[in-house]
Amino acid sequence: MLDDLNELKVFERIAARGSMTTAARELGLSLAVVSKRLATLEKRVGLRLVNRTTRSLHLTEEGNRLLADINVALEALKHGEEKLLSRRNEPTGHLRVTSPVSFGQRYVVPVLAQLAADYAQLSVALSLSDRLVDVTGGEVDVAIRIGTGLANQDAVVRKLADNTRIVVASPDYLRRRGVPEIPQDLTHHELLRYGDDIAPWRLYGTRNRQESVTASARLRADSGDAVHTWCLSGCGIMLRSEVDVSVDLATGRLRHILPEWNGGHLPVVALLPSRLSHLPLKTRVFTDMLAAKLNQLRTMPSASNRQE
Repeated sequence: MLDDLNELKVFERIAARGSMTTAARELGLSLAVVSKRLATLEKRVGLRLVNRTTRSLHLTEEGNRLLADINVALEALKHGEEKLLSRRNEPTGHLRVTSPVSFGQRYVVPVLAQLAADYAQLSVALSLSDRLVDVTGGEVDVAIRIGTGLANQDAVVRKLADNTRIVVASPDYLRRRGVPEIPQDLTHHELLRYGDDIAPWRLYGTRNRQESVTASARLRADSGDAVHTWCLSGCGIMLRSEVDVSVDLATGRLRHILPEWNGGHLPVVALLPSRLSHLPLKTRVFTDMLAAKLNQLRTMPSASNRQE
């Protein structure tokens, strides 16, 4: 079948250019190959298709009829190839994503909305849950998580963005209670805590310094969004992922305090069921779009830096 198609393409070029030499040059073939393919085609159909002399070349009546059919067939093949290429270059199918609740609502939801708007042949199912899903079990195509310690040993981890836990508070709170200068100053402040964790805050500084901060929390919640709202309302100080507060820092709703200290590096990652080279296009486009969004947020200047 492939040889038949090559013969038809050779015949079409000969007819279009009126010259086997020109057809051979355009097709990147030798004149001998072009001549052989034409002869094979004529033998296959049992008809002379081209009358040729030393000075001229023109199609026979049968050749002209065949050319009309060939042009229709080649146009259909071209259209089919273009459809396949467009599908290969555009995400299609059903994309299944899982993400932590707060992070997903803030970042994954808008990225998936944009993805659906850009690609009409793509459908999306999002599960917002802090429960870790095994991506190798076939339930989801990609799981977004904070930190690498949650990865299943069979999953592939792709880092989407660097991320550090930082200490933040609202300007209103800091005006009322003062700005902590060193980690131990936090023991005299209202700390906002997530979950039932009562362990001290462990902070890491330059030159391998470490500090453990023990302080009770009058306000505690099992929702990161609740803690975030309390902090914005001036209720206290929280330790939060930089990516979660980047917009608040840029607008001045929150201030980064103790900038020489952090609560550890927890990158945003995508857990994938297979190597990156084997990823479906829908998964690759989504993770690329989310990574671009997160890294754009991380480079936003804080309000305090702009004022300076």
